[in-house]
Amino acid sequence: MPLWIEVTLRTLASAVILFAITKILGKRQISQLSLFEYITGATMGNIASYVSLDIDNYWYIGVIALTVWTIVSVSIEFITLKSKKARDLLDGKGTVLVQNGALIRKNLKKERITLDELMEQLRKKDIYRLADVEFGIMEKSGDMNFLLKKEFQPLTPNALGWKVPREREPITVMQDGNILDPSLRQTGYDEQWLKHQLRSQKVQTEDVFFAQVDATGNLTVQTGDAALPEQAPSKPTENIATLLKQFDNELHMLEQFAPNDKDRLDYRNAREKLHISMRDYRPLQP
Repeated sequence: MPLWIEVTLRTLASAVILFAITKILGKRQISQLSLFEYITGATMGNIASYVSLDIDNYWYIGVIALTVWTIVSVSIEFITLKSKKARDLLDGKGTVLVQNGALIRKNLKKERITLDELMEQLRKKDIYRLADVEFGIMEKSGDMNFLLKKEFQPLTPNALGWKVPREREPITVMQDGNILDPSLRQTGYDEQWLKHQLRSQKVQTEDVFFAQVDATGNLTVQTGDAALPEQAPSKPTENIATLLKQFDNELHMLEQFAPNDKDRLDYRNAREKLHISMRDYRPLQP
């Protein structure tokens, strides 16, 4: 057999073997690697190169080596699933870098992280003042995560006392003019409903490039290269009621966190006046 054909066949065989091994080892091998997984990946790559190019020796020795490494790697993963001590030894542990708003210098030195590198990681998280950080940790994968102090954390509906409905991801029901039946059934609607919605928007089925149904049952359709249409605005009365309720919740929050009794009383009086206005509000009937 000509040498170039042999090398080609060995290379293709190595690619197939590596693909099969990666499937066996799981998705962690292509996402965030532990120390042992990093070593395993580098070693298997070297062995695969040996199988492809080392034509002076028995090529199947490399396949045996790959098989042994696969068995060892899978065994190690099972051991780390069962034992925390083994997990800490093989995968490592996270290192706390900031605690109670203060840098831990010995841990920075241990991980060989300079202040410039730490500030770079903070900026990647959209944090520009170290004084805003309450807690920071370097994960075993090498990533850094930070917890802002309470007063610097973004407001959430829960912090404001707002009750919001549960959100469901929009479901794609059409692509390239084809109806995706399993996805459509998942929304709770049928093909007849979908076609009725398309007719109401004066859109032909074959013209639909992309269509989604959100949690409220609104159908968003895109045809050709046109931009996705914006959702129809709510009625003014609904917007007014929502804004009044949000304003009431914000006043309540300010009352709870007021620094003194006088401010707390002012917020309470404002809420009482708002409640009177909300009771007296009657939208004009068309």
